[in-house]
Amino acid sequence: MASLTAAALKTLFSLLACVMAVSLVYGFATDYFVSCFDPKARWMQVGLFDFCVDVSLIAAWFFYKESRWILRLVFIFILFWFGSFTICGYIVLQLFKLSPEESSKDPFYFVLLRRQKRDAIGHTGGVSVGTTRTIYLSLACLLIGGIVFVFVTDGSPFRAEVFSPCMVPLLTDLFIHVVVFSVWVAYKESSWINALVWILLIIFFGGIALCAYVVRESLYLSSEQPAYLILFNKRGRDMTLNASLLMEHDNV
Repeated sequence: MASLTAAALKTLFSLLACVMAVSLVYGFATDYFVSCFDPKARWMQVGLFDFCVDVSLIAAWFFYKESRWILRLVFIFILFWFGSFTICGYIVLQLFKLSPEESSKDPFYFVLLRRQKRDAIGHTGGVSVGTTRTIYLSLACLLIGGIVFVFVTDGSPFRAEVFSPCMVPLLTDLFIHVVVFSVWVAYKESSWINALVWILLIIFFGGIALCAYVVRESLYLSSEQPAYLILFNKRGRDMTLNASLLMEHDNV
């Protein structure tokens, strides 16, 4: 069953990468993405902020996975310009790196897990749980404030003039983000009802719901635990912590 899941994920994210590639070509061919940077297009700015909130979580996962700073900087640059095409491509690459044993056990866990030998499953530094909670609470508040401000000053987003050529790749990107995070939520939640509720919230409220989910997951961790444990479900957190304890014991 897990092997079939890994194969399905490869197919899904490969297709999403192709969809995003077509959308990027359309955006470039239409107006060279000029409309993406129109200072008067306030709903576009809100969409870009939502995009940045989504990307921040992907970037945090990548920073956990990859220790080389040059690789991190290159990834962030490519991620900003190519969005979910980069994300889906990276996920597919991680899926193909799985051994048959990992694919048959828990492909979600091993895709999320860091690969480096040193501190591969132990503490890797980075921001604390409290800092992570504060960051995503602040992002949620900023996003809510931005939406309210633009709605009051610019009106409803459901107008023909709002949908510039750049909206096509942006909305495609945000839709693919919803799929990516929906898969992640489905992996993390033990109850399908909880998973469905959170997926619907992410569909309708985007980055606001995603920030709320990250904050909620951070509440399950103590202040001493590393923030990257938010990535894993309960079973994955236990596996990671147990392996970390074994490594520390072996190093004594």
